[in-house]
Amino acid sequence: MQCCDQETPGSDKLVVQPNKSALLKRLARIEGQVRGISGMIDGDRYCVDVLTQIAAVKSALDAVSLQLLENHMKGCVAQALRAGDATGVVTELIDVVKKVR
Repeated sequence: MQCCDQETPGSDKLVVQPNKSALLKRLARIEGQVRGISGMIDGDRYCVDVLTQIAAVKSALDAVSLQLLENHMKGCVAQALRAGDATGVVTELIDVVKKVR
């Protein structure tokens, strides 16, 4: 599995996701759902129906976040732990979990 700490000149950390195409497909579906919500509001749809779709989008984004977190833990975190950088990687992991919860 690729690791997140592969830096290139002039940019932040990079990683090639092991299931990149699946993640992109999921995000494209989410993008379509968000456009659908916009259409629902434009079409004066019932509030509860719109809120239900918003909840579905939030759930779908949470699933993508969990997949990325799993990838990060199996790749980047595991490699950092093997390299002896437990303090830095654990601090970063705690910070990211606080953001995505």
